[in-house]
Amino acid sequence: MTSTVPSLNRIRVGSAPDSWGVWFPDDPQQVPWQRFLDEVAEAGYEWIELGPHGYLPSDSARLTEETVRRGLKVSAGTVFTGLHHGPAVWEKTWAHVSDIAALTQAMGAEHLVVIPSFWRDDKTGQVLEDRTLTPAQWRDLTSQTERLGREVCERYGLKIVVHPHADTHIDSEENVSRFLDATDPELVSLCLDTGHYAYCGGDSVKLIETYGERIGYLHLKQVDPEILAEVVTDEVPFGPAVGRGVMCEPPAGVPALEPVLAAAQALDVELFAIVEQDMYPCPPDKPFPIAQRTRRFLRSCGA
Repeated sequence: MTSTVPSLNRIRVGSAPDSWGVWFPDDPQQVPWQRFLDEVAEAGYEWIELGPHGYLPSDSARLTEETVRRGLKVSAGTVFTGLHHGPAVWEKTWAHVSDIAALTQAMGAEHLVVIPSFWRDDKTGQVLEDRTLTPAQWRDLTSQTERLGREVCERYGLKIVVHPHADTHIDSEENVSRFLDATDPELVSLCLDTGHYAYCGGDSVKLIETYGERIGYLHLKQVDPEILAEVVTDEVPFGPAVGRGVMCEPPAGVPALEPVLAAAQALDVELFAIVEQDMYPCPPDKPFPIAQRTRRFLRSCGA
């Protein structure tokens, strides 16, 4: 008797500059963008994200030429926001978002990943503000995110997918549920990052089964449970936690990705599932073999 791997025919797998240790537009510790594009294609991925704005060429004609000749397509751009600060930060936010949204649209992508601002600095660990929002800040966060979703859709034809993230105000099961319950499903979807959600104590399969219609995008990532226990106990900020190796190569960590992918496939919608293994900083030769192994692993899962 032979077991057959289920075909996850609604899951479109890709990777991102993040999996090559790229967190910033320009950093001497990061691999050059040409090497990232060469290696992500050679590792067997068809889809990529833009990563930090300015890392890949921001001229759409040049970027199209560079991606097409490697057989790559863009699934999404990424923006960072602090919308819980209310209307006062709208203009500054929009200036940041509009450039990235325009490039994302020009590259044929349909999604904009929206990451909330950190309450403590991811490099230094400096506490920047209270980790708990007031009711008024929650109202600003949800109303301004809906505004962003409306504007991005009307002006650029893109769908925003908000990314729960460690050391931000949208992190735990409680806060993710509160955010989803307070926002319009027509305007705001979720980018479920399996690693960040596990880092913050959440269950990805349960989230997909409970809020299936709100899941618009996936980031595939795992955490090392032993290192996670240490960083939680020691209250280590996210950046140094990554330096300790809290985000690990699948299938060595949690959550198990097979049931997550199965739950996503059961939603009966097409979803991007972009591999992101936070590794900043890392030796330049480290990411490629990991990317190859991860792609093989995901194929073994049917994706």
